[in-house]
Amino acid sequence: MKLRQCVNAVVLAALAVASVLLAPGAASAQGAADQWKFSLMPYLWLPSLEGTLRYGPPAAGGASPNVSVDADTLIGSLDFAMMLSGEARKGRWSVLADAIYLDLSGDTSHVKSVDFNPGPGPVNVVNTSLNLGTQTDFKGTIFSLAGGYAAVEDSSATLDVIGGIRYIDLEATTTWQLTANVTGPAGTTPLTRFGSVTKSDRLWDAIVGVKGRVKLGGANWFAPYHLDVGGGDSKLTWQGMAGVGYAWKWGEVLLAYRYLYYEPGKNRVIEDIAFGGLGLGVNFRF
Repeated sequence: MKLRQCVNAVVLAALAVASVLLAPGAASAQGAADQWKFSLMPYLWLPSLEGTLRYGPPAAGGASPNVSVDADTLIGSLDFAMMLSGEARKGRWSVLADAIYLDLSGDTSHVKSVDFNPGPGPVNVVNTSLNLGTQTDFKGTIFSLAGGYAAVEDSSATLDVIGGIRYIDLEATTTWQLTANVTGPAGTTPLTRFGSVTKSDRLWDAIVGVKGRVKLGGANWFAPYHLDVGGGDSKLTWQGMAGVGYAWKWGEVLLAYRYLYYEPGKNRVIEDIAFGGLGLGVNFRF
């Protein structure tokens, strides 16, 4: 799906939800007091990770691997993680931020193909199934900053329209072990049986979307949601979240499923990558 189509879909969805919630007979919420209110939420998100890394293109006469990272729960590979989100709100306007730092080691992966550059002409791709043991380590920072406007503030539901930026800084290191050297066309310098390569990507993307919550019954239970889509350095990035939470006067506890996808453009280390899994957070309001 093209970026323009994704953006249109998000905008239409926001308008559809808003029209339902603001239909005749629905109670309009009173505007919040004209003062700043803040919230801060440390959380733990342990997603599975899958995608494809492209370490090329290789120099003339050289070779570089394309690596497939298999879906695997991160809890067994996590060396260090820091996850924090926050919001500042005044009336209908808000500013929200989200920061994630992950240090992962030993994620399951394999060399799925090798790019060769025999000199003149295009880079050649040779498929290989000679994996003996291949591991990929990740260090990454994902930061989002957005402004929002409360299009709906109802006692039963809220909906904010948001717009901002998302930044990802990812460093990947792959160490491979193959059963044999992989030789390119016309005897091009092979990809040796054992080797290691490190490369990084930094992507800036603009995002638009919606976020909010729907109250469940007459108790303190509610269902939070978030959807955004964007592009820039990426051909496409999108994120979705839905879950359940319970509120107290001081804040709330949330359990939600979150999915984050990237499809960068050409000449990037990341060909495509996706994070998806459950997260648990405690949100403090003050």
